[in-house]
Amino acid sequence: MTRSFGFTLSATDGRARTGRIDTPRGEIRTPAFMPVGTAATVKAMMPENVRATGADILLGNTYHLMLRPGSDRVARLGGLHKFMNWERPILTDSGGFQVMSLAGLRKLTEEGVKFKSHIDGSVHNLTPERSMEIQAELGSDIVMCFDECPALPADEKRVAESMRLSMRWAQRSRDAFGDRPGHALFGIMQGGLSPELREESAEALRGIGFDGYAIGGLAVGEGQEAMFDVLDYAPGLLPEDQPRYLMGVGKPDDLVGGVKRGVDMFDCVLPSRSGRTGQAFTRRGVVNIKNARHQDDPRPLDESCDCPCCRNYSRAYLHHVMRAKEIISSMLMTWHNLHYYQVLMSEMRQAISEGRFDAWEAEFHAERAQGDIEPL
Repeated sequence: MTRSFGFTLSATDGRARTGRIDTPRGEIRTPAFMPVGTAATVKAMMPENVRATGADILLGNTYHLMLRPGSDRVARLGGLHKFMNWERPILTDSGGFQVMSLAGLRKLTEEGVKFKSHIDGSVHNLTPERSMEIQAELGSDIVMCFDECPALPADEKRVAESMRLSMRWAQRSRDAFGDRPGHALFGIMQGGLSPELREESAEALRGIGFDGYAIGGLAVGEGQEAMFDVLDYAPGLLPEDQPRYLMGVGKPDDLVGGVKRGVDMFDCVLPSRSGRTGQAFTRRGVVNIKNARHQDDPRPLDESCDCPCCRNYSRAYLHHVMRAKEIISSMLMTWHNLHYYQVLMSEMRQAISEGRFDAWEAEFHAERAQGDIEPL
């Protein structure tokens, strides 16, 4: 493992970009979608099967892993890659978003956040320094700064205070991260829906200097139109020669809209969570396999899909095992959804490389607008 961290753009089409991130553990093709392995597992999937869908990188969760099994235990057992049997790159979030969602279980100060575990009520302190320490123990390839993210809608004063606190924490994260060759630290832009606050945040992050930059504080209740309004300008405030990561997004049309506006990396629990609840993403939109219309249907979820679920199982079978709450239903539906997401990213990379992204996007929306195939 001699390669260092780096980013190379290979083509652009409008503001859409394609390229690669090089890490000691392998290449990440961009635009990239990162399946979420919250507790050192992508739920209902074996790591080798996640890789088979086309995923180059996974996301792990600092908050959940620090509570259980504990980052010190993961370190003693050889680090997160060995622990979960995933030898390719891993990005870990900082824990800030999960702590934000604890609401009544946390106390926020300049120093950091004091919170009670949702598991056993034990008290913990999470600071920028401690977040960097935990992520170092986990051994992730891409480390995220510790930040604070208010839910939207929120008044601009609250958003401004939160953003400036996050920028002070970004500097402390940078200082605590230190010099770790082969590992990268990403800063996180905040600022809600305000162009002025987003610009102030981007300027602060550029001044500190990071290996990549995330756009945080979106997909937290503002709606797609408002999110796209921010993405119309926010990626352009960040360095062109480094990766741009939109955190916690999203639905397929969110990914397409994000790529169109210059985003390189995404993550979301949606494909795996939806799979476990019977929702399948297809070229013609979302299919709810629990609906009775599928119970006698011998056709696959998506006839154009070559994932193991669509190659080998009918809608009737998927309907049956989902209604019967059999474990295989979560496995097959999650595999299909993750495969769909990776094919989506691959098609966008190819369209950008060939200079036909707008035509590809029009076809994507037209196909989805048709809706699911007619019942038999």
